[in-house]
Amino acid sequence: MRLLLRVLAPLLALLLAVAGLALVVETVTAWVAPASSPLVVPWPAWRSAIEGLTWQSGSVRAVAIVVGVVGLFVLILGLVARRHDVFLADPVPEVTVTTSPRSLARAVGHEVRSHDDVVSASVVASSSKITVKAATLDPAEEVRAAIRDRVTEMLVRLPLARRPRIAVSVTTTKGVK
Repeated sequence: MRLLLRVLAPLLALLLAVAGLALVVETVTAWVAPASSPLVVPWPAWRSAIEGLTWQSGSVRAVAIVVGVVGLFVLILGLVARRHDVFLADPVPEVTVTTSPRSLARAVGHEVRSHDDVVSASVVASSSKITVKAATLDPAEEVRAAIRDRVTEMLVRLPLARRPRIAVSVTTTKGVK
């Protein structure tokens, strides 16, 4: 999402800059030579086309709906693309300490993969939940409890401001032990 926002923001800024430049050019042209035709934007033709429109016209309502939907999309995109930091306990009131969800997932994943019975594991972390998916050759329930205990112990060692929920799923893989 952040990548899309990083591409969309300069494009919107460029569009607004071009529109502003066209407005300045047309305004200066209208002041200097009022009788001349427009340079870039055919605004007299546009003016005559929109003179007959009212707020009840279907095209005006359609444009308003499209502008509203695009604005809502940009607003939601901006809200979703914000950073989702995981807050750690502050050492002093003047200092705020955070880490990224990716770093937390990497630390938990390293801890889970160090377990002898785990063949492979993937971890997704946020400030509110850690999801662990692991594969083992042993019975899944025994390994699941061991992984949950191990992750819980690790989270106790970390100075997290808020303890995330832990979801662990373990599958038994077929293979030679």
